[in-house]
Amino acid sequence: MGVPGSAGTTGAGVPGPAVTDPAAPGSPVAPRPTRGLLPLLFTGNTAMYALYIGVPGMLLALQIEAIDPVDKVANFGLVSGISAIFATVFNPVAGALSDRSGRRNPWILAGGLLALPVMLLLGSVHTVLLVTIAWCLGQAVMNIYQAALTSVVPDRVPMAARGKASAAVGLGLPVGSTVGALVGAAFSEHYRTGYLVFGAIVAATAVLFTACAREERMPPKAPMPVKEQVAAFGSALKDHDFRWAFIGRALLVLGYFAVAGFQLYILKDHTDLPAGLSAEEAVAILMPVNSVAMVVSTVLGGWLSDRFDRRKLFVGASAALAALALLIPALSTSWTGMLAFSVVNGLGFGCYMAVDTALVTMVLPKAEDAARDMGVLNVANAGPQIVAPFVASLIVSLSGGYTALFLVAAVLSVFGALAVRPIRSVR
Repeated sequence: MGVPGSAGTTGAGVPGPAVTDPAAPGSPVAPRPTRGLLPLLFTGNTAMYALYIGVPGMLLALQIEAIDPVDKVANFGLVSGISAIFATVFNPVAGALSDRSGRRNPWILAGGLLALPVMLLLGSVHTVLLVTIAWCLGQAVMNIYQAALTSVVPDRVPMAARGKASAAVGLGLPVGSTVGALVGAAFSEHYRTGYLVFGAIVAATAVLFTACAREERMPPKAPMPVKEQVAAFGSALKDHDFRWAFIGRALLVLGYFAVAGFQLYILKDHTDLPAGLSAEEAVAILMPVNSVAMVVSTVLGGWLSDRFDRRKLFVGASAALAALALLIPALSTSWTGMLAFSVVNGLGFGCYMAVDTALVTMVLPKAEDAARDMGVLNVANAGPQIVAPFVASLIVSLSGGYTALFLVAAVLSVFGALAVRPIRSVR
């Protein structure tokens, strides 16, 4: 699955900032409030996350298991890892193309409509190689959609309304995750139909968004040369506090996705499910439970960290809580243990992402390079998602089970908690 903002998704590039702030007062391209834009942003992101959760988290795992049940873990890790690399590379390319055109709606519409035939293709292939190719195409069209949709907020939402817009976008993750899990479970025995349903959801949402959210052509934006992007990455990481924030985020995201990506197989091969409850139905129960816990801790953690002005404390404590959650299924294979893990993990990860994002904005090296440096931080979200499937499949294959995977992920989360201690400029 993806981290808010990913992939878990899985593509994580952020289009480069415009030279002129479109939200600046008096700017010739200052965005004007768009009636109904916030519900459309929520709907667009919900559809995107539904596919990102339901396809790789359920249908793709079932398809790969049907093709080769013996080597399903290694094959799933391979397909997930290669597609994550493809998505991470393609997202900024798609963003740059929409920047150059000065428009977002055509790219949202194109990516959304193309999702339907690509999902049809994915459901019709029968080898691991062809599944890999088809899912990489799926990542391509979804990143066209995602890159353009992500740019709508800075393009069209006034600065005073950015908080509400961010909330609308952020709520798409837990709601979309729940929808994805429920739809995936409903079509677990007919995954080809399930692929079409997810493609249709994204396509219909793209049509709805572009029909209802009118846009004015923006001045084309010049993309940042590759050499400048590399130099910017190195410059940001030279800053002491930003570097430790980057390391902490990367470690926690790696631990989280190493487990999250294999949830269906964990339920099939590690958890003692009650009689009559299938692994697919279990996912459909766990995902809403996790999402509710995540929403609660995101709101509560952000509010409490503001109230007490203590970011490091909440970031470290929530990362430690995530580590504690991972010990539950390592010590118990019961269904009750998995339910407890889902709740505690949601509480820890939701609070971490909310407060850590606030912490990062406080340790950015230069205010004038804020957008650029937040893009650098995005590597800490995307990079671990690329590595996680390979790492997880290797650990499971070598250890012969999932207990070692939980323990390694817990250690990574502990290190993520400790990484905030050296930060000096934030309490």
